[in-house]
Amino acid sequence: MDKKNQQSRRSFLLATGGVAAGTLASVHAPAVMASGKQPKFRWKIQTHWPQGTWYYQAIFQKMADDVKAATDGELELETHHPGSVVGTGDVLRAVQRGTLDSAFTWPAYWVGQIPVAGHLNGNLGTWGSHEEMHFFMYDMGALDIIREAYAERGVYQLGPYSAAGLSVFSKKPVRTIEDFKGFNIRSTGTPAKVFEKLGAAPVSISGEELYQALQTGVVDGVHWGGVAAGWGMSFQEVTSYILRPNFLGHTNGEVIINMKKWNELGEDHKQVLDSVLRATSINSSAQFTYNDYLLMEKFTKDFNGEIVNMGGDVMEQVRKHSMDVVNEDAKKDEKYSGKVTTLLNEFMRLTGKA
Repeated sequence: MDKKNQQSRRSFLLATGGVAAGTLASVHAPAVMASGKQPKFRWKIQTHWPQGTWYYQAIFQKMADDVKAATDGELELETHHPGSVVGTGDVLRAVQRGTLDSAFTWPAYWVGQIPVAGHLNGNLGTWGSHEEMHFFMYDMGALDIIREAYAERGVYQLGPYSAAGLSVFSKKPVRTIEDFKGFNIRSTGTPAKVFEKLGAAPVSISGEELYQALQTGVVDGVHWGGVAAGWGMSFQEVTSYILRPNFLGHTNGEVIINMKKWNELGEDHKQVLDSVLRATSINSSAQFTYNDYLLMEKFTKDFNGEIVNMGGDVMEQVRKHSMDVVNEDAKKDEKYSGKVTTLLNEFMRLTGKA
């Protein structure tokens, strides 16, 4: 790479590196524009987000565009929608084998194979903000431990992107703990275990089938990120209630990369990927959160829906059962989950949540 492009890249890294620890106002598109030359690396990257959702373009595709711009066209992420290369449930294996070079996906899908992946998604009742999630992952060292677990499978864990809070769209009002009894909820990962402890009946259903599951009464409620994420799936059309507050202030997706492909990159390209993902996480968090508020207003006005504010005792029970699940799971995977659980208990103490 010539001196001019190296200089431009350094400018971009300084900008996005500052973004990761600074304010949203400093988040900008990369200054380096693609030159039109052939890429040195062209990767297939698949997401679990349906192509018709607003966030597919605004977040997933934009991240790919930012990487291409920041590397002067040398690294190109060829974006793919769910099922276009492999089924969503096969994505981890596909990245491991090199069928996919990378994936922009959801850690909860792999908790049966990589238990510590649940910590990357987030645990109900823990993080209250993007900043809390970020310092837990990057400053307290949770992400380093999680990366070790993925590396055992030949996969590099680049890191999290925030999808903002975790809300539930529901066909029934849930105001008290008693209302969870027999409540059929689509859930995945550790949240499913928490809902089960609350008395609900969690069901695992792929994203493409959720609308029909609500429409036909297979489930009473679903969580698919926050309000804006669920809105992109049209859940507002087949539900009457949104449960608040968020069960988790910030829930995360992940970007994973085939380890051989990761090791082929130079340090400059690796740093670009890290910086772009951190900036993507901040932008994603803000866009989802802002739209959550706008769409809750629309839900009540245009769809005659109701925002149900659950009592404080409900959230206390959510937090209690969440930490019970975390501590139980730690015993089954002391090597990785055990270490992250120790950090999480310290986080809860530091933030006054324990």
